[in-house]
Amino acid sequence: MNQFNQSITRNEASILASNKVLKNTYALLAMTLIFSGITAGVSMSMNLPHPGFIITLVGYIGLLFLTSKFRNSSMGLVCVFALTGFMGMTLGPMLNMYLNAYSNGHQLIMTSLGGTGVIFLGLSAYALSSKKDFSFMSGFLMVGIIVALLAGIGAAIFSIPALSLGVSAMFIMLMSGMILYQTSEIIHGGETNYIMATVSLYISLFNLFTSLLHILGVMGGDD
Repeated sequence: MNQFNQSITRNEASILASNKVLKNTYALLAMTLIFSGITAGVSMSMNLPHPGFIITLVGYIGLLFLTSKFRNSSMGLVCVFALTGFMGMTLGPMLNMYLNAYSNGHQLIMTSLGGTGVIFLGLSAYALSSKKDFSFMSGFLMVGIIVALLAGIGAAIFSIPALSLGVSAMFIMLMSGMILYQTSEIIHGGETNYIMATVSLYISLFNLFTSLLHILGVMGGDD
């Protein structure tokens, strides 16, 4: 009987801990998205050029490394805002490009933003309500992301529009899977650090938005 009571106590403590991580993750995610939007707006208003693939990659990997290193301290919060702010700065020139290249650029951006929000809310609600364990997707998502990244680099180097479009479609599927996986990890106690959970969800949303924007620009752009 005592063991049974101890088991119930441990389960309740685990649920409370998971709920705390989930609450902190969503709160931090909301703040980083707002901050990223502000830095994107600043970048757009200043008409800054895109830093290029190499600088973006180095900046992203470097800030991601620092965020991971300091994830258990207050410095981790500084790093996560630096990372998301930097990504927002790189997004600004891309948004300006769509506004300048397409007469319906505003519509494309808002549709992509709305689509990203609907997908995130829908998948998060499903993971939370069903409480299914999506940890089995880990290996598939990792391999898929590596393949998509290599394909994207190949499409950029060899200027293959069809491949680039296919990569964007792949990223939409993969990032949707990442949202399910990360939310499941938080619910089931696989992810106990809300800073890293926030980074994972932010990156998923960032790639989901840019991939949707690319596909809409190709399919529905009115230049």
